[in-house]
Amino acid sequence: MASKRKVGEAKLEKEELDLFVDAPPDDGDDEDGDTSDSEESVYSGLEEEPSSEEEEEEDDNSSDNGDHGTEDTPDIPGPATDVTTGPAGTSSTERLDNRPPPDEYEFDSSDEEDIRNTVGNIPMEWYNDYPHIGYNLDGKKIMKPAKGDELDEFLNKMDNPDYWRTVKDKTTGEDVKLTDEELDIIQQIQNGKYPDKAYNPYEPYIDFFTHEKMIHPVTNRPRDKRSFIPSLVEKEKVSKLVHAIKMGWIKPRKARDDEPKYYDIWENDNQYTPDKRYQTHIPAPKLKLPGHEESYNPPPEYLPSEEEILAWNQADPEDRRQAFLSKKYDALRKVPAYAGFVKERFERCLDLYLCPRQRKMRANVTAEDLIPKLPKPRDLQPFPTILSVVYEGHTDIVRCICVEPTGQWLVSGSDDETLRFWEVATGWCRKVLQLGGRVRSVAWCPNTAVCLVAAVVDNTVIIINPTLGDKLVYHSTDNLLNTYEAPESLETKLPVEWLAAEGKEHDTGIRLRIAHPKTIRQVTWHGKGDYFAVVMPDGGSMSVLIHQLTKRRSQNPFRKSKGLVQCVLFHPVRPFLFVATQRYVRVYNLLKQELTKKLMANCKWVSSMAVHPGGDNLIIGSYDSRLSWFDMDLSTKPYQTLRHHKRALRQVCYHKKYPLFASASDDGTVVICHGMVYSDLLQNPLIVPVKILRGHKVTKNLGALDCQFHPTQPWVFSCGADTTVRLYT
Repeated sequence: MASKRKVGEAKLEKEELDLFVDAPPDDGDDEDGDTSDSEESVYSGLEEEPSSEEEEEEDDNSSDNGDHGTEDTPDIPGPATDVTTGPAGTSSTERLDNRPPPDEYEFDSSDEEDIRNTVGNIPMEWYNDYPHIGYNLDGKKIMKPAKGDELDEFLNKMDNPDYWRTVKDKTTGEDVKLTDEELDIIQQIQNGKYPDKAYNPYEPYIDFFTHEKMIHPVTNRPRDKRSFIPSLVEKEKVSKLVHAIKMGWIKPRKARDDEPKYYDIWENDNQYTPDKRYQTHIPAPKLKLPGHEESYNPPPEYLPSEEEILAWNQADPEDRRQAFLSKKYDALRKVPAYAGFVKERFERCLDLYLCPRQRKMRANVTAEDLIPKLPKPRDLQPFPTILSVVYEGHTDIVRCICVEPTGQWLVSGSDDETLRFWEVATGWCRKVLQLGGRVRSVAWCPNTAVCLVAAVVDNTVIIINPTLGDKLVYHSTDNLLNTYEAPESLETKLPVEWLAAEGKEHDTGIRLRIAHPKTIRQVTWHGKGDYFAVVMPDGGSMSVLIHQLTKRRSQNPFRKSKGLVQCVLFHPVRPFLFVATQRYVRVYNLLKQELTKKLMANCKWVSSMAVHPGGDNLIIGSYDSRLSWFDMDLSTKPYQTLRHHKRALRQVCYHKKYPLFASASDDGTVVICHGMVYSDLLQNPLIVPVKILRGHKVTKNLGALDCQFHPTQPWVFSCGADTTVRLYT
């Protein structure tokens, strides 16, 4: 009976608390009533989130009211202040003790009685394939609410003003609208503040352990094992210090000299004290001792002949080997006085007085020590070394080449207004296209799912399907281009015109013509194969245009030009665009639409650039015979500058798989270098020139104009002004 009475009292106290929470605050009652429960503690915003016990008893009260009507409903006082405190300060619990205690079996006191879904704390994704989401207290399935499609979700988002404050309950699948108090709590947490606005984190601190003197200790926990065992970390530190002392890296402090120093107080201030400057005095060189040529009776071979006497008289004093002529006398008493004695003594005194003498520290350095230690080229193989195939067929300068992503086909563009497709392995010219103008640039689409080539002829970009390789690939490419549907209206109009090829042009392989207002210099593809960029140096604000092939639309990423644009490249991994002007390379973030970096090329005129497949390194070729390597994580200035060519650089390129890069120059050579980039950021790249490939003849002051690596093999292709394309393996 005592347990039943306690349960009943707890339930009645809970009901009184609920009534007190639901009652509106009354300022007048706060002054007369009990001030132990402040307004902040009652109306702090937490009453909207009742605990599980409160929800359980509310459910029980509602079920009791529904089953028995108003017969068993207890008499509840009206004002909330009457429930909490009486006129005499008595609590409401004392006035309700006369009621009969309720039956303890009328409700379930388990912790999960208020949970509608009884599946427990399990991943709700397990019910994704079932029409129900769990089971209620009676063991019946809780069916998932009707869920609309995305259109209904969009309409609900537009029409429902409370959509932004509605969340979905995973256990029931129903939408729950957050209250203002819950939103305030979420906002407080997002701002990094305390969930309760009324909470004061700066309350005065109560020192429980020191303000009262205690007899017993705070804790009687035994000491740790580590407190009486030698520390391994300290042992390791001591061993490192001992090793450093043995190697001489750490030197012990010098012993302090405690002996007293005595000074001569009767010392004369004018007394000379030699210092280090005078101690390092260098004495004057001594005169040369006299030899046989200065003897009064020299040997016959020291006496000059008539021709030597005539040459000595005609020569200038600075050019004479000696300042006198040797003469022979029979006796010492017959030797006359020396005519230049006073002059020589005077010049000797001037040398001793005026000639400065200082000690020069000469370092004994050999020339071999100044050369950096580089690995031998044979240790860095494989790299191309010999000429294997020469592709002949063009009749004029071959300006550009490009290799298919699989490495089976090669395309070359020339000033003879033709575009030729070659088979790499055999050198067979598979196809020739007449384009009606000089081919300035050519690029093969890097996406292996399509077969497309972009060629630049004057002010037009021509998209070509060469119909080479797999039939399924180039047929699916045509189907992709034919599925295009023109939009009803264009948002912005650029002076770019997309024209589809028809008739004979379509039969030759031409699919699209994109006309531009100015002459185009370069075309380059994005790594995904849908976007490509073109460079018009004379285009002003439209120097760089980006085209999308599938939607056939063009866009100008820059409002104004930062200089004369030479070439552009897409980053192989990140959404970056490299734009090279005459002296600078700017790196733009296409997503954020902002300038990320500005690299200083330290050259007069940039001609070409290439990005490392890893994306963190860049090489730039210039017309002043320089190749600059940039480490973009290190600095905006070149990490290393190479001057291997004697004339202007026309093209630079990286290999996609091997640590190789190449440069083609007007001197007719292609230089292959080993460029290893390490994953360790503390280790600098290793750059070693390994081979100079010769073969192109300099024609019209032009040599090798372009070079490209094979995508999978350590081979390099080059083309030049001698109308040939060469493969080095």
